[in-house]
Amino acid sequence: MKKIPIRWNLDTIYAGGSESPAFHSELTGLERDVAALGGSLDESSKQEVSKEIVLSWTAQMQSILLRLRESESYVSCLMAQDVKDTKAVGCNDRVKSLAAAFTGVLSAFDAQLRLIDDVQWKAWLGEGELSELAYNLNERRELAKEKLAPEQEALISELAVDGYHGWGDLYNTIVGRARFASIDEQGQEQWLSAGQMHNRLTSSDKAMREASFREWEREWGEQAELCAEGLNRIAGFRLKLYDKRGWSDVLKEPLAIGRMSKATLDAMWSAVEAGKPELIKYLKRKAELLGTEKLAWPDVEAPLGAAARKISYEEAAAFIVERFRAFNPDMAEFAVSAFEEGWIEAEDRGGKRPGGFCTSLPKSRQTRIFMTFSGTADNVATLAHELGHAYHQHVMDDLPPLQQEYAMNVAETASTFAELIVADSALKLAQDPQERLALLEDKLSRSVAFFMNIHARYLFETAFYEQRRSGMLSVPELNELMEQAQQQAFCGVLGSTHPTFWASKLHFYLTDVPFYNFPYTFGYLFSNGIYARALEEGPAFADRYIQLLRDTGRMDVEELAAAHLGVRLDDASFWGEAVRRCTADVQAFLEMTDGSGEAVQP
Repeated sequence: MKKIPIRWNLDTIYAGGSESPAFHSELTGLERDVAALGGSLDESSKQEVSKEIVLSWTAQMQSILLRLRESESYVSCLMAQDVKDTKAVGCNDRVKSLAAAFTGVLSAFDAQLRLIDDVQWKAWLGEGELSELAYNLNERRELAKEKLAPEQEALISELAVDGYHGWGDLYNTIVGRARFASIDEQGQEQWLSAGQMHNRLTSSDKAMREASFREWEREWGEQAELCAEGLNRIAGFRLKLYDKRGWSDVLKEPLAIGRMSKATLDAMWSAVEAGKPELIKYLKRKAELLGTEKLAWPDVEAPLGAAARKISYEEAAAFIVERFRAFNPDMAEFAVSAFEEGWIEAEDRGGKRPGGFCTSLPKSRQTRIFMTFSGTADNVATLAHELGHAYHQHVMDDLPPLQQEYAMNVAETASTFAELIVADSALKLAQDPQERLALLEDKLSRSVAFFMNIHARYLFETAFYEQRRSGMLSVPELNELMEQAQQQAFCGVLGSTHPTFWASKLHFYLTDVPFYNFPYTFGYLFSNGIYARALEEGPAFADRYIQLLRDTGRMDVEELAAAHLGVRLDDASFWGEAVRRCTADVQAFLEMTDGSGEAVQP
C-alpha cells in the first residue's frame, strides 16, 4: 500500500463541509422531490391505481431513498468529526425534517399498497419490474396494516423531529460538552474528549485504567441528570406511540426492523446463558492473573501481557489487508481502496465523538469509517469490524436501493465476520507464547462482550421500559437498574460495576434503531456459524459469502440462514454450536496460564 491518510476525505462526497453548496443543493432537490411524490400520492384518490403508477411511485421513492441515505450519512460524519460544529447540527436538523417528511410520504405510499386487491397485487409482483422488489414491497404493505392511518403516521413523524429525535440528539450535545482530566507522560494535566478518554479505559497500565475509569464515572455522573431526561423522554415517546398502534411488546419494532422472530431471539439468549459458565472460568482466571479476587468493571477488557505493545495505524492496515487477502482477494483490494482513498477517520485528536461506526454513501458507492485509533489491539479489531461493514455495503452497491436496506443484526454479522478473520489468523500465526496468550485472551474478551456486556444492555433496557410505563426514572433508579443488569449478565462474577454506563452509551439514545443491543450478539454468533463453513469449504466459500450478504436486504434472517447455511435460527442447537465455538478457547487459556502463580505484570 502507498502512504495512507489517517483522516478521512469528505470533500469527495460534498465539498465544503457543513457549508457545502453541493450538499445544500442536494437537500433542496430532495425537498422538491419528496413534495412531488407526496402530491402524486394525494392525487391517487382521484384515479384508479394501476401497475404503471405503482412502478412510477416506486422509482421515485427509491431515488429519494438513495439520496437521503447519502445525506444522512454525510451529516453524521460532520457531527462525529467535530462535536462543536454548530452548522453541522443545523444541517442535521434540516436532514431530519426532510426524513420526517419522507416518512410521511412513505406512509401514504404504503397505504396505497394496502388498498390494492390481494389477487391483483400478487399478479403484479409475479412478473416484470415489481417482481424484483417483491419481498421489500410486501414487507412495507404488511407492516402498514399494523400502523395508524397514514395522515396520523405522517404527523407523528413531523412532530418527532423536535420531540423524539430531538431528545436523541441531546446525547450529541452532552458528549460534546464532556471533558475528562488525565495526566500525560510528562506529569501535566490535560483535558480529553470522550473519544480519547474511552481508549484509556482499556489501558494495560492498572493505575491509568483505574484513574481513567474514576474520571469517566465522575464526568458521566455529572451529566447523568441531563442523560436521564433524554432517556426517559425517548422511552416515553416510544411507549405512547406503541400504545396508540396497539403494540403491547416493546420488542415488536426492533424485531420487525431486524426481520427476525421472538422465537429466534429467545433461542439465541438461551444458548448464550448455557455457555456463560465456561466464560466464568476464564474471568476468574483473569482475576487471578491481575492479582485481584474479583474483576472490577475496567478490568474486564484490560489486555494481558504482550497486548500492551502499541501498533501503528499503517501496521494495523497492512495486517488487516493481509488477513483479508487470505480469505478473499476482493475483500483485501476493497480494504486497500478504503485506506488509500481516505475513507477512514482514525486520528487520535480532541473534538471527536466517542466510539466507532461505518456509514454508507450509496449514491457515491462509497462508505466512511469513524474511530479514534490509539494503537491498541482493540483498535485493530474495531478497524477490521468497521471494514466488514463497509465491504457488506460494497457488494450491494449495484442492487436497487430498497434491497440495500438491510437490518442491523445482519450488518453486525459482516462486521464480526471480518473481526474473526483477523483475530483467528493472528492467533494462528503467533509464535511467541506471550503474544499468543494475549491474542487468545483478547479473543475471549470479545465473547464476554457479546455474551455478557451486550446482554446487560438488553436486560437493562427490558427492565427500564417495563418500569417507564409507570413514570420517569431518576438517576439513582437508572444506576441501580444498570448495576443489577450487569451483575445478572456477568453471573455475579464482578467485584464492581459501571452504574452510569446507561448515560455514556450512545446506543441507548438512538431513535432510528430501538434496542440496538441484541443485533450485536446475533451478528457475533451468526458470523461464527458462517466462519465455520468458510473453514470447512476454503476459498470456494468466498463467493457464497458474497451472495449471502447480497440477500440480507431481501430475506428474513430465518430464510437467509435456511437458504445459505441450511439451519433453523429458532432452534437453540444452531446457537449452541456457535456458542461452543466461541468458548472452545477457554480450556487453552486455562492451560496456558495454569500454575503461573503470579499476576501478569503490565
